Amino acid sequence: MKYIVVLGDGMADEPIKELDNKTPLMVADTPQMDLLAKKSELGLAYTIPEGMKPGSDTANLAVLGYNPRIYYSGRSPLEALSIGVDLKPTDIAIRCNIVSLSDDDKPYEEKTILDHSSGEISTKDAAVLIDAVRKELENDLYKFYVGTSYRHLTIWDQGEVIDLVPPHDILGKVIGEYLPEDNALKELMKKSYDILNNHPINIERKEKGLNVANSIWFWGAGTRPALTSFEEKNHKRGAMISAVDLLKGIAVGAKMKVIEVPGADGTLHTNYEGKAMAAVKVLLEDDYDFVYIHVEAPDEMGHQGNVANKIKAIEFLDQRVIKLVYEAMKKSGVDFRLLVMPDHPTPIWCRTHTSDPVPYILYDSTKEQDNQWMYNEVEAKATGYVVDKGYEMVNKLFDNQ
Repeated sequence: MKYIVVLGDGMADEPIKELDNKTPLMVADTPQMDLLAKKSELGLAYTIPEGMKPGSDTANLAVLGYNPRIYYSGRSPLEALSIGVDLKPTDIAIRCNIVSLSDDDKPYEEKTILDHSSGEISTKDAAVLIDAVRKELENDLYKFYVGTSYRHLTIWDQGEVIDLVPPHDILGKVIGEYLPEDNALKELMKKSYDILNNHPINIERKEKGLNVANSIWFWGAGTRPALTSFEEKNHKRGAMISAVDLLKGIAVGAKMKVIEVPGADGTLHTNYEGKAMAAVKVLLEDDYDFVYIHVEAPDEMGHQGNVANKIKAIEFLDQRVIKLVYEAMKKSGVDFRLLVMPDHPTPIWCRTHTSDPVPYILYDSTKEQDNQWMYNEVEAKATGYVVDKGYEMVNKLFDNQ
């Protein structure tokens, strides 16, 4: 038996007025997911433990079977593992986004955050900007590391875990009251604006009408994580396919195989087919037991508040990942179980994550069901199946209940 998770990050949503009070999942053309829903268990899962913040970190840990209350030590340390930064016990890892702030004459504190991703800036351009920041601001206490696209890393030696506001939670707001209370971190952010706003890359971006990448933004502080090996925990050899450092970091911490797919970049136009075929290969040719396919695009479109592109991202996931994996596994004749779900909702109306339960499909090629469900939030609720502890989903997938 082979085991597959296809994770559509932030795919779940709430009814949207301009969609006749339907969700993107309800409107999207998803024949493959709807076919699976008719042959599978359909239900809702709570992936965010009560009282914890609804992040992709806590949610994906849960879907992978790690109770966030036990294993979560912050988002950025997981990303540090992916980048290859070996954290000392005294190190604090901090996510360092490159964001777009309003380009005006107002003081830094009075600027507005326009885009948490700087228009999904390329890693190539972002690396140049982070290098410019590094040359001016790096010292013995603060080190800067390049990640992927807008997502980068700062290591604070002898630091402390403090509350820092995620930039995607305050889009369109004046930043003053959301800046770090720690004066040193705040000064680094302010100085980064002076370094970046008129950098040649941003002058070119302005000329092209693109969002400028004119400030760093700190959030997600944490300490070195300690995850139990996925194989030791589940007696399954596991692999991770994702373009996002967070997911790769979780996999490194869990001693899973990390598969790099050319062209996989976490955007709407990622290499969907490459991810699907890499998953099939690692299961059938490399003889791994479990693969986790993470697709970031629905979440990014939710953060951007782009309804049309969120629908498109869901349709791409359906036809260019799930359909290809399902058909290849069927053709192989190998028994498999397939779990399709989001990690959390990223509703268009708020452009950030919520803690609401998410719809899941759990398919077993050896025990196909026969029902009339469609895959969306409303019908998943109507089935009455509820998984209260999201970190038990892996046990359901492995049929270890």
